[in-house]
Amino acid sequence: MTINIKGNLINFSIPKIMGILNVTPDSFFDGGRYDSRDKVLKQVEKMIISGADIIDVGGYSSRPGAKNISISEELKRVIPTIKLIKEKFPKTLISIDTFRSEVASESIISGGDIINDISGGNLDTEMFKTVAKLKTPYILMHMRGNPSNMMSNTDYHDVTKEICKYFSKMIEKAKNEGINDIIIDPGFGFSKTTDQNYELLNNLDFLNQFQRPLLVGISRKSMIYKILNTTPEKALNGSSVLHTISLLKGASILRTHDVKEATECVKIVSQLKG
Repeated sequence: MTINIKGNLINFSIPKIMGILNVTPDSFFDGGRYDSRDKVLKQVEKMIISGADIIDVGGYSSRPGAKNISISEELKRVIPTIKLIKEKFPKTLISIDTFRSEVASESIISGGDIINDISGGNLDTEMFKTVAKLKTPYILMHMRGNPSNMMSNTDYHDVTKEICKYFSKMIEKAKNEGINDIIIDPGFGFSKTTDQNYELLNNLDFLNQFQRPLLVGISRKSMIYKILNTTPEKALNGSSVLHTISLLKGASILRTHDVKEATECVKIVSQLKG
């Protein structure tokens, strides 16, 4: 499988690592850590050296109950960050974690490469048209509701079947809008209980039927640390376990806070698969 990024084909025969860079004060694990140019550059350099293929820049916290911010505030957080990264690391791919079409558009114009939309276009009716116009790859995630109420929307008859139906419908809709390069993300932790997250992970290979790159974002999430009765800070080992399982079931991209450890998971599983 490949996607086209500004004329360059990115091949997923070897899974890619997406390093998380949250430029927010309230993200669940790294909120407030990267609030200066030097801190941003130091962290991005560390992730690149450790094996990151993509840097995912987010200016809006999507943790349950996170504070809503204005579009202007989100732009103020992400646009200078994208420009800074591209200035210092021009060959590095940048994805923009946003569900707002205006932020998506300004981010791509400022040097971004991929739109990572947690809402799958459901929170901004202009998103699909914007992505199609920009001719940029699009990460289509599954979520019900929005970050403030998503955990009240977990009533599934069969979580895997319903998510497969969702992707079947939304991929077709995105294609009809003119979006060609689509990556799918089942949205672990978004409008899903812990049991549903593990049921979905156990059935993750069902999503290979769509023949699209599959992104998994489970790094240090509550589905790990609640099971282990610990905290996000102590959930690295659990994250690596679930990253390995995800790779064995067909994950093409691991979105992670811990790039070095995720890269090691890819190397080991690639060796196992020959």
